[in-house]
Amino acid sequence: MDRMRKTGQVKACHSLEVNQSKIGLGFEKLDRDVFDPEKAYDRVAESGVKWIRIQSGWARTEREPGVYDFAWLDAIVDNLRVRGLKPWLCLCYGNGLYDEAAAKVFGSVGCPPINNAAQKRAWHDYVSRLTARYRGKITHYEVWNEPDGAWCWKQGPNGAEYGEFVIATAAAVREGDPAAKVIAGSVCLKDMAWLCAVAATGALSHADALTYHEYSEDETGNIERVRVLRSFCTRFNPDIKIIQGESGSQSRSDGAGALAGMAWTPLRQAKQLLRHTLSDLLCEVEFLSYFSCMDMIEALNGTVGDKASYLDYGYFGVLGADFDEDGRSTGDYTPKPSYYALQNIASLFREDFNVVDLPVIGQPTLSRRVHRDDRTADLTTGAFSKPNGSSAFVYWKPTPLLTTTYEGTVTWQVAGVKGQPRLVNLLDGAIYEIPDAMVQDEGNGCYRLLHLPVMDYPLLLTFGDFL
Repeated sequence: MDRMRKTGQVKACHSLEVNQSKIGLGFEKLDRDVFDPEKAYDRVAESGVKWIRIQSGWARTEREPGVYDFAWLDAIVDNLRVRGLKPWLCLCYGNGLYDEAAAKVFGSVGCPPINNAAQKRAWHDYVSRLTARYRGKITHYEVWNEPDGAWCWKQGPNGAEYGEFVIATAAAVREGDPAAKVIAGSVCLKDMAWLCAVAATGALSHADALTYHEYSEDETGNIERVRVLRSFCTRFNPDIKIIQGESGSQSRSDGAGALAGMAWTPLRQAKQLLRHTLSDLLCEVEFLSYFSCMDMIEALNGTVGDKASYLDYGYFGVLGADFDEDGRSTGDYTPKPSYYALQNIASLFREDFNVVDLPVIGQPTLSRRVHRDDRTADLTTGAFSKPNGSSAFVYWKPTPLLTTTYEGTVTWQVAGVKGQPRLVNLLDGAIYEIPDAMVQDEGNGCYRLLHLPVMDYPLLLTFGDFL
């Protein structure tokens, strides 16, 4: 970047300034009261994201049969909405009032109410009451969390069981709010056999969307995964949408949960966020959600009365936290590098845009800076356009994130793309002017951008008023 002149900084947007966006953030686990939302609302809204995933917390809401105390959830929904955020709700988990097994599990995680008529009736009543209450405030409801994982379907994952559960839950959702969107899936594994069993029940015809979860240090398989999911689901429902419901990484190596034990740092977490989020946008998902807003305990396999069983600290947050003796997130909820990376993406990709093809092609040219030809065959690339006529071209080197950093150069030939080119570093938000010495005019609207930097995280080449 030292060969270019910094001319500006991506302007952060508050969520109130954003009418619509695909960018979201997880605000999960408040069904288990694991952090203080009052200290998080403003930080989250200042990131500029729009969609906020929360969990409904049946066990926290219905503590006496047929008596619902939604006050805790009302406060969350209203505080998010007043800040311009759009909550969507994961319907979960079980309830010990109707299930002895659920009564023994911290938060009743992974105990679906499907084993007798009383459980099914209680779940139906709860869901229909909830969706009626939030009609006009919440539009999208997701049926359970990660039901293809043993930690969230503790009687053993079963696609047929889940499919029937989706059908029953969709009916309850629409009884309370006929206009609500029903989301199935929340799939965390890549084995299609489970999803085939779900589809065989007819569940996908009752769903408006399917969510998938993607925890990986390597985003290169994401495009294929979304293509396969979309191709499969539309065979059963041509109108179904694909949503990325969770994706993230940790900021340190000693955390619990997904990707635990790997050589994570705050910088690698930020790079993973950028690479996965841009990949999701290029896949044209309906919207996406980074997991999560802050460091918090995982609390998926805890036992009631055994605190040590759920003091499993996860460091997925874009906000850092400490923990008290009960495992609740404490401290100032300080932004990490990943927070600012998310903020940059949320600002640049707010409102309308489309994934497009741009006539930008790599040209092998000797680069004295790295003493070899620029190469583009192993770069990830993609492009976007906005209604105002501006466009952008994103590129990065998909190195093994946990072991390899990369800084090189690349020469792009641009043919007929209108608008002054600028380069944006999505990691820190810096905007750079490309000096004349790095532009080779070839006439008739064609030119080369010589030896631009290429990194192991996305850089955005913008044309016109994309910022």
